[in-house]
Amino acid sequence: MERHALSERQKKILKFIENFLAKHGYPPTIRDIGEAVDIASTSVVNYNLNKLVDRGYIKRDPKVSRGLWLANQEPPAKELSVGYADPASLIQIPLVGKIAASAPVPLPGEDFGYYYDTDDLIEVPQSMIGAAHREDLFALRVTGDSMIDAMVADGDIIILKRQNVAHNGDMVAVWLTERGETTLKKYFHEGKKVRLQPANPLMDPIYVDADKVNVQGRVLAILRALH
Repeated sequence: MERHALSERQKKILKFIENFLAKHGYPPTIRDIGEAVDIASTSVVNYNLNKLVDRGYIKRDPKVSRGLWLANQEPPAKELSVGYADPASLIQIPLVGKIAASAPVPLPGEDFGYYYDTDDLIEVPQSMIGAAHREDLFALRVTGDSMIDAMVADGDIIILKRQNVAHNGDMVAVWLTERGETTLKKYFHEGKKVRLQPANPLMDPIYVDADKVNVQGRVLAILRALH
């Protein structure tokens, strides 16, 4: 899509979104944006965000809280309520254990801190995980609330694709080899360090030597627990 010139206000909004994403690993709210660029009306913020969409700078999902991302980035993980899924084209994915969305904690298990139960399978529609192959997928149940602003709550199930690399902004399961701990965070490679960014304003990022971080998988989808 061809990009068009932006107004000064739209440039400020775009710059704030870019900086906010780089710092926090999740997008700002409309209210955050308004306060940052001195716009009192949320409808005016929304109007300018739609202009940024029209001009190819950002993308938005109006059905999701904080549902915006830069056009050159991958969209956030999809959500699906547990217990509600199209019965057509269901595939089975192993629920292999738990992962902490909190401060990293050691979890018992043979493989990178995960509990394993090969008989525990969940069914999800193929459309939820796109072109990923079933053999490359696994699921983990989340404990903790460090990723709450990325729409991942305690008790939710995340679907991950097995991979040992990550791009900045990816939500990943990582094993911290030196600590012997596992955690779920947004990944940012910064020089010789990796910043593991929680999506919770009450929690601080974790900085770890890059060679001490072992990426296990990238989050593709979220199954929301019904409480």
